[in-house]
Amino acid sequence: MLLCVALITVNVTSAQEIIEDEVKEVVEKVVKKVDTTLAKNAKKIDGVAAVVGDYIILDSDIDKAFLQLQAQGVNTDDIEKCELFGKLLEDKLYAHHAVQDSIPVSDAEIRKNVDYQVQQFLQQTNGSMEKLLEFYKKEDEKSFRDEMFEINKANQLAAKMQSKIVEEIEITPEEVRAFFNKIPEDERPTFGTELKVAQIVAEPKVSEKEKQRVIDRLKQFKADIIENGASFRSKAVLYSDDPGSASKGGKYTLNRKQPRMVKEFRQVAFALQEGEISEPFESDFGYHIITLEKIRGQEYDVAHILLIPEVSSEAVKEAKERLEKTRKRIVDGDISFADAAREISDEKETKNDGGQLINPTTQDYNFELTRMDPELYAQIQNLKDDELSLVLREEDRNRKVKFKILKVTDRVDEHEADYARDYLKIKELALEEKKIDAIEKWQKEKILDTYIKISGENRSCEFSGNWLKI
Repeated sequence: MLLCVALITVNVTSAQEIIEDEVKEVVEKVVKKVDTTLAKNAKKIDGVAAVVGDYIILDSDIDKAFLQLQAQGVNTDDIEKCELFGKLLEDKLYAHHAVQDSIPVSDAEIRKNVDYQVQQFLQQTNGSMEKLLEFYKKEDEKSFRDEMFEINKANQLAAKMQSKIVEEIEITPEEVRAFFNKIPEDERPTFGTELKVAQIVAEPKVSEKEKQRVIDRLKQFKADIIENGASFRSKAVLYSDDPGSASKGGKYTLNRKQPRMVKEFRQVAFALQEGEISEPFESDFGYHIITLEKIRGQEYDVAHILLIPEVSSEAVKEAKERLEKTRKRIVDGDISFADAAREISDEKETKNDGGQLINPTTQDYNFELTRMDPELYAQIQNLKDDELSLVLREEDRNRKVKFKILKVTDRVDEHEADYARDYLKIKELALEEKKIDAIEKWQKEKILDTYIKISGENRSCEFSGNWLKI
C-alpha cells in the first residue's frame, strides 16, 4: 500500500510539472488514465506527452505508433517523430469530439478488427504470442488486446468524425471551373492512359440432372442432421465446396446493417429461426443449405454447406465453341460486339451494357492503365483499338470455368488535364480540396475550443496546426 501511494504521489507530481495548477480536474483524469497496473508492479510511470480533451497521449504511444507501422510493413525511415506525434494529436481531437457528438461505434466490429490485426501480427512472429507480447512490451494477451481495442476504437471514432465533417459537402460546376482556372497552365495535372474495355462471356451450362443430384445430396445431409443427430459443422468440414468457410465448419456471421453476402444467402438466413435448417437453394456460387445457430442483436451466426454442380466436358466444349462462333460473326461484320454481348453473353452485370466493364474503384467505364487489375491488363495489353482477343479460358477458386473474348472500345492516351474531356476527374480533385479546406477549418476552430496541453520536448515540434495555441 505504501509503495502504491508513493508511486501515485510521484505520478501526480510529474503530471503537475506538465499541467498547470488551474486545471485540476484534467490532472485527475490524466492520473487516473495513466496505466495503474504499472504502479502495482512498481514499474516506471509512463510520461504524458500531451492531453487532448478527455484523451492523453503517452510518450510510449509515439513509439508504439512506429511499431504498429513497422508491423504492417511500412517503411518508417522517412517519418519524423514530430510528424507522427502530430497525427496522434489530430486523431485524439477527432475522437474527443466524436464522443461529444455521441457518434456511435460498434464494439463487436472493433473486436473483429482486433482479432484480424492480432492474426496479422502473429504472422510476423511465426505464430508466437510470446514473441508478439515481448515485441509490444505487454505482460499477457488480454492486456495487449485491451490496448489494441482502445487504439482501434479511438481510430474508428476519429474516422467517423472526419466523415461527418465532410459528409454534406458538395461542389457546383461553377466551383469546379474556378478550381481548374486557378491552376497555372504549366502546373495542371497529367492524367495517365485510360482504356474502356468490353467482354463477352460464355459459361458452360449445368445439366438439370446434375442440379437435382446436388439438391438431393443436400437434402440427405439435412435429414441425417435432423433425424440422426449428425453434426452440421462436421459435414461442412467434410463436404462443403466453400474454401473460405469449410475449415471453420461453414461458419459466417451476418449483420443486418452491413450487407456483404449475396442476396439469396441473406434472404434465407434472415428468415430462419434459431436451430432451423433451410431447404436447398441456389445462388451464383452453387447450391446451399444454411442453419441459423444464434441471433445476437443485429448479428446472425450461421453455418452453411455449399455444393457446386459439376460441369460436363461436353458442356465446357459447347461454351467454347459457342463463343468462337460469336467471335467469327463479329470479325466477319455480321454483328457488332455490343449486340453480340446483349445476345449471347452469360455475364448479367455487363451484357445489357454491350459487355462494357465497370471500374470497381471509380464506378465508371474508364480504367487507368497503371492502376488496372494485373490479370485484366495481361489480357488486353497487346490489343489494338477495336481488335478482338482470342477466346480465353478462366477458372475461379471454386473451379468454375468460363470463356470470354475482350475488346478495347476506347483509348485516351496520357495527356494534360482538359476541362471538357476530364471534367469528372477535375470535379473529384476540386471536391477533395473543398473537403480538405473544411477539415482544416473545423480543426482550427476545435483546437481553440478544446483543452490541449503539450509537454516537454514535444513543444519544440513544428506543427501545421496551432496546437500550442500561440
